[in-house]
Amino acid sequence: MNQFDEVCLKYFLKHQTQLFREEVASNLEEAEEFLEDCLAVVCESLEEVRDYLEENGADITDMSLKDIEEASEVFAIPDGRYLVVEV
Repeated sequence: MNQFDEVCLKYFLKHQTQLFREEVASNLEEAEEFLEDCLAVVCESLEEVRDYLEENGADITDMSLKDIEEASEVFAIPDGRYLVVEV
């Protein structure tokens, strides 16, 4: 998990208002700094997202994988990975 490549950073920049009312970054460098500060992670699958959230104390007991995928802090990157940004 982790290491934010250009695909992740560009996707986060374009979709950051999914989680925030206003933009928190305006370029790739700011996006990377923000994600590092938030301790965001990149997961390879929804199952890995679920495991990560459970390990970090999130109450996702009644959530299906579809519910997890639709959570505002989960960004579904077009290449099949997931960026999880907890604030």
